[in-house]
Amino acid sequence: MKPIKPVVVAAILVLAFSFLIPALVVLPFHNDKVSGKLHEKKPAKEEKKAASVQVSVYRSMEKKVDRVPMEDYVAGVVAAEMPATFKLEALKAQALTARTFIVNRMLNGGNRDLPDNANVTDTVNDQVYLSRDELKNVWGKAYQEKMEKINKAVAATEGEIITYHNKPIDAAFFSTSNGYTENAGDYWSNAVPYLKSVKSPWDQTSPKFKKVTSIPVTAFEQKLGVRMQANDTGTVLSRTEGKRVAKIKIAGKVFTGRQVREKLGLPSSDFTWERKGNEIEITTKGYGHGVGMSQYGANGMAQEGKDYKAIVAYYYQGVTVQPFSQIAGAGALAKK
Repeated sequence: MKPIKPVVVAAILVLAFSFLIPALVVLPFHNDKVSGKLHEKKPAKEEKKAASVQVSVYRSMEKKVDRVPMEDYVAGVVAAEMPATFKLEALKAQALTARTFIVNRMLNGGNRDLPDNANVTDTVNDQVYLSRDELKNVWGKAYQEKMEKINKAVAATEGEIITYHNKPIDAAFFSTSNGYTENAGDYWSNAVPYLKSVKSPWDQTSPKFKKVTSIPVTAFEQKLGVRMQANDTGTVLSRTEGKRVAKIKIAGKVFTGRQVREKLGLPSSDFTWERKGNEIEITTKGYGHGVGMSQYGANGMAQEGKDYKAIVAYYYQGVTVQPFSQIAGAGALAKK
C-alpha cells in the first residue's frame, strides 16, 4: 500500500474542518430555550407639529400675554374646565375640544382686540386656562396626582382635533344638560350641522342638574323690564328640541329663553317658576348653554366604558378625529 501523500492529507483535513466549523458554532447554542425574531429597523417618527406651535394667551388678571406650547395650553384648559376626578376618557374628550378650539381660533382668527396679537383669553369668553403655578395653588398637595392624570389624557390625544369636512369644528361644550343637548340654531342665531340635540341622560347625577332659587318680584320685574300683574306669571309659548324654553310671554312682552336666562342670571334656559307672595321661585334644570358636549354626560359615557372618540362622535354629529397637521393651513401655525 502506497503511503498517502502529505498534499492529500492536507486537503482531507481542510475539507473536514470546513464541515466541522458550522457544527461547532451551532451545537453549543442549540436548545429549546433559545428564541428570537427577525429585527427590523423602524423609521423614525415624524415630529409632531403640535410640539412647535405656541399659543399666545392673554392673562386677564396680570394684563400680559404668555406664550405657551400648545400641549401645555391644552393641559391648562382641561385642568381648569373639567374636574380632574373625572374618568380618563372624559378628560381625553375635553382635551380634544380644547385643542380643536385653539386650532380653529389660530387658523380663522377671533378676538382681534387682544393686545400683542394674543390668540385667546384665559376666561370663559374663550376657554378658562390656568398655568402650572396657578394649579399648584388651587390643588395644593393633590397637584402631582391630578396633573399626572391630566397630562396622560393630553398626551394620549396629542395633536388630534375634531373636524367636520376636514375643518376644525366649533367645539362648544358646557357643564350639565337638562337631559338633552341643544340645537345650535335654537340657542344661537345659526344652525350648525354637527351641533344637534341628543339625549344626555347621564347628567342627572350632576350636582348642577337642578337648582331652585328665589328672587324678589321687584328685582324680577326690573331685570326683565316688565310690570307683572298679581295673577300673571307668564306663559311659555314654545320649547326647543332640547326641552328648553324657546319663547315665553311675560306681562305682554315676548322673550327668548336665552334672553330670560341672561337677564336673570339663570344657570340654564330650561326653567319654570312660581310666584309666592313677593318672591318668584325659579326652578332650573341643567347648567350652561346646552350646545355641544356635556361634560357630565361625557363622564357618564366614560363610566359606561365608552372611549373618547365615541364620546365626541356622540355629542358632535358626523365629525372625524384626526391629526391637525393634516388640515389645510396647519403648517403655518408653527410660524405664528
